[in-house]
Amino acid sequence: MLAYGEALAGTEKPLVTAGSIGSPGWENLGRPATEEDPALPSGDQHKGTLRVRNVVEAAVVGLAERGVRSSVVRIPPIMHSTTDRAGFLPTLIALAKEKGVVGYPGDGANLWGAVHVRDVASLFRLALEKGPAGKCWHAIENGGIPFREIAEAVGSRLGLPAVSIPADVLMLPGYFGFLANLVTLDLPASNHITRRTLGWEPAQPSLLADLDNGHYFAAS
Repeated sequence: MLAYGEALAGTEKPLVTAGSIGSPGWENLGRPATEEDPALPSGDQHKGTLRVRNVVEAAVVGLAERGVRSSVVRIPPIMHSTTDRAGFLPTLIALAKEKGVVGYPGDGANLWGAVHVRDVASLFRLALEKGPAGKCWHAIENGGIPFREIAEAVGSRLGLPAVSIPADVLMLPGYFGFLANLVTLDLPASNHITRRTLGWEPAQPSLLADLDNGHYFAAS
């Protein structure tokens, strides 16, 4: 990324990269993350995971001081569409078929962000065309969806019950497996600044509407 910065320094040309909606942290804010919240330093840890990718986000935002119209589009955990074959939703659906139930962590109130792939693409275009330098944008269709509601929507389509996986057994070998560290994340985030500044409006089906459309379950 620094090589791109060297090539574009002083040109005021755009450079837009992808980041994570969770980069500002989720337990330290006490409120939904906004576009103005910086990425946590890479050395900060959460559940043993170093935020190495946050270094890239900080570096891109910093290029604004070198005459690059740089910005970051922060993306939530779920990007959904009719072409999604290997994302989180197909994994959750496959897991539910294997286990015979759709699990959610604890009370399932933790919020997961989602966005349609086409809406992400439109936000990248707007950031390239008119996004000011040194900014972060939130590609999220709403403030977040309770994980329990996602599980219940999947269960409704599969004809399977949605069940709570108690917090004290989440990290044990069992239902979620390698996803255990991910499904407990609580990632509320706002897109107000993105919509106000760039005029971005999610226009594609929401996550729950996309699940209801049935294409994720065509082979069921």
